[in-house]
Amino acid sequence: MPVHTSLTQRLGLSNPIVQAPMAGGADTANLVAAVGEAGGIGFVGAAYLSPEQIAERARAIRARTSRPFGINLFAPLPAPDAPGAGRMDAAVAAIARYHADLGLPAPGTPVLGADGFAAQLAAALDCGASAFSFTFGIPPADALAAIKARGMLLIGTATGVEEAIALERAGMDAVIAQGAEAGGHRGSFAIGAEEVDFAAGLVGTMALVPQVVDAVKLPVLASGGIMDGRGIAAALALGAAGVQMGTAFLTCAEAGIPEAHKRAILDARETQTRVTRAFSGRPARGIVNRVMEDIADGEEALPFPLQNALTRPMRTAAAQQGRAEFLSLWAGQGVRLARRQTAAELMARLVDETDATVRRLTGII
Repeated sequence: MPVHTSLTQRLGLSNPIVQAPMAGGADTANLVAAVGEAGGIGFVGAAYLSPEQIAERARAIRARTSRPFGINLFAPLPAPDAPGAGRMDAAVAAIARYHADLGLPAPGTPVLGADGFAAQLAAALDCGASAFSFTFGIPPADALAAIKARGMLLIGTATGVEEAIALERAGMDAVIAQGAEAGGHRGSFAIGAEEVDFAAGLVGTMALVPQVVDAVKLPVLASGGIMDGRGIAAALALGAAGVQMGTAFLTCAEAGIPEAHKRAILDARETQTRVTRAFSGRPARGIVNRVMEDIADGEEALPFPLQNALTRPMRTAAAQQGRAEFLSLWAGQGVRLARRQTAAELMARLVDETDATVRRLTGII
């Protein structure tokens, strides 16, 4: 499989496949290690982990592999404006009905926690990761300098060309071009999350990648809707140095999501995902369920991270009870291509499919 020289040299990859960071527990140590052992690189989504948990996850990975792995944090975000009493009451009331169905006490008013970015960054710097990626923006210059001083490959996430240019100017070593098809949170930061129009402005992967490739001199990783070797070959043909894949790994045996989430992905159709703010307050793509239908386009949702804090008890209980209608079923538009398999089996299949696609296209040309 073709591999971009810079990625090969910096990370020692034999396959240009990045397992996306998936904050919330999907990217277990077993998953990250298995991807690394198969010649790609797995990432830990550490945004919701404490410094102690970051260190423990890194130790668990190192106990399983000596291959490189990556770590991801959310770029620091300004504290949201305090919602008015009416909006807060409406948001809490919207979630209260689900608490009743799950047998939970009525939800309380969410509060902002302390800013833990500095402590998370310190733990991430010491965890032994070879690559460091960010979502939701560009960290402060001193944070970027600290990462570079450790020799880590520094990667930013862009959902548009202007964001990619901003990341290049900030000193990133590579850019993830996240297309509209991608599951989970949108990495947008050029405009506020509250301003995103769900009906417009979301650029698909096939359109976004070549425009980003032409706009920056950095290696570009294509992300969004890529589920098999045909998608990888297409991304490489568009000029990408590699791909970042999330949904394809969610149904692997090693993935840490609830079984109800895995089943929802395997049963879903490509038309059944939607971008919503209902669960976290920021735009994210998932499989439509009761919560997404009730809180359409998130009009009753609080800004991130208040909405995320408000819905956490609901999501935790739903995972324990196997209630998919209350889970944030993050998934991209390629859901019909999801399979039950181990991460090693998926990686082997991706390599074989990519090579077969390249050979077929070479024969046609």
